[in-house]
Amino acid sequence: MARDNGAAPEPDFWHTQSRHKGIWAWLLTTDHKRIGIMYLYAIVSFFCVGAIVGGLMRLELIAPGKTIMEPQTYNSLFTLHGILMIFLFVIPAVPSIFGNFFLPIQIGAKDVFFPRLNLLSWYLYMIGGTLAIVSIFLPGGPSDTGWTFYIPYSIRTTTNVIPALTAAFILGFSSILTGLNFITTIHRMRAPGMDWFRMPLFSWSLYATGWVQILATPIIGITLLLVIIERLFKVGIFDPSLGGDPVLYQHLFWTYSHPAVYIIALPAMGIISEIIPVFARRTIFGYKFIAYSSLAIAFFGSLVWGHHMFTVGMSDTAMFIFSFLTFLVSIPSAIKIFNWVATLYKGSIAVEAPLLYALAFIAQFAIGGFTGLMIGALAVNIHLQDTSFIVAHFHYVMFGGAGFGFFGAMHYWFPKMFGRMYNKKSAIVAWAHVTIGFNLLYMPMFVMGYLGMPRRYYDYLPEFEIYHVVSTVGSWILLAGIAMMLITLIRGMRSGEKVGMDPWGGSTLEWTVPTPPPVENFHDIPTVTTGAYDYSKYEIHSQEAQ
Repeated sequence: MARDNGAAPEPDFWHTQSRHKGIWAWLLTTDHKRIGIMYLYAIVSFFCVGAIVGGLMRLELIAPGKTIMEPQTYNSLFTLHGILMIFLFVIPAVPSIFGNFFLPIQIGAKDVFFPRLNLLSWYLYMIGGTLAIVSIFLPGGPSDTGWTFYIPYSIRTTTNVIPALTAAFILGFSSILTGLNFITTIHRMRAPGMDWFRMPLFSWSLYATGWVQILATPIIGITLLLVIIERLFKVGIFDPSLGGDPVLYQHLFWTYSHPAVYIIALPAMGIISEIIPVFARRTIFGYKFIAYSSLAIAFFGSLVWGHHMFTVGMSDTAMFIFSFLTFLVSIPSAIKIFNWVATLYKGSIAVEAPLLYALAFIAQFAIGGFTGLMIGALAVNIHLQDTSFIVAHFHYVMFGGAGFGFFGAMHYWFPKMFGRMYNKKSAIVAWAHVTIGFNLLYMPMFVMGYLGMPRRYYDYLPEFEIYHVVSTVGSWILLAGIAMMLITLIRGMRSGEKVGMDPWGGSTLEWTVPTPPPVENFHDIPTVTTGAYDYSKYEIHSQEAQ
């Protein structure tokens, strides 16, 4: 990659002068980096609330019968946990924070194509998130439908479903605007010489994700709006007592929500594709295969929603087709994992916190993928449907995969964003706690799910108690690890050692600009002359390490 050879750099984006003063300089900014930082603070705050809620739910399940809360409270917390973690954390986290901050720099642009639209997407995110939290305290009590808002219960319950539905609807608009902005930016603002196959793989993953955001998100928006209309005006759309069809709701919901899995996973995969070559000191193995596999995952992932519905009464032909497509979509994911491992082979590996999170991602996402294939098999699905096996699979993909990808990105790009380095030993200790706690929390759910433990239940038979005890202890270790991780990063932000522009030895464009980046990233737009992952300068070092 060519480096910026302009004059003296502008002040970094943290300290630049603005016509607005104080907090207004942030709230009215159109700088993609400041918007990314505002997303970071908001998303991490919502994540902490969701994690605490999840911890309370696990504490309730440590023993049969009532422990700390009533069944209605448990159902409401379950709904809140799902909304916070799905709509306010895993879906927006990587694109909104790191996509906003680094996509323009990685492709040699000075900002996103629609800077004001970018700011609007942040405000829509904040309005939706605030409404989701406020709905807890409104008369009637918080929604108790679960994050899926399944019909007919979400039509008939007297709790506050409409504010929660409205919150999800608004958050969908934020996601659409972000995807539109990223696709346009990649098409129109790449630097001279930055052709498609010189573009970093993180940018490729955001490109594939953007298309899913634009094409799939309107489906869930319309669906949630129809539920609101049905609750308010008693129009028979989904409720069978009014002549509606609840299975239609499931089709519409999962037509979006399964592609949403790849809105979550694809950017995290892009992060792993950035981290692995840097800490292996190797050019990424199979660059084009990883790039094309991102598009393949986005395409095939939009066709497999029916595997969530094998027990609702679909035709045998439809079930066979959806099962086949479910197995098919695993192929491009397997290509990525193979290429990541091949990149590590004979590399001069530097063991740092970002790499450890990337390795945990690969192992845990593979477990989530293999168990997904089990669920995709028709006969096995009938046995495992609506058990805690599904909960474990879901969390291994979403949290063990995308969540760990997010944590890896925080540690990888932290010095570039804040200009300081966190305590590396503390970060590794926190990683160990998070990884051990995560696996202790969710691995027992595979076993008890196979043995028949239903999901979403407030109570359970005594035979499942040992699994719930281990799972709850795992949640304590996980929460302790998350707290350690956040404390380490906050301390690093405030008093960490200052770093130069390339502390890791990266080769993509974000490592060629000052740290923290200046206001418009580049004094002059750079000209790109090589691919994104040129580690030829490390080949001798790698051979010596062998």
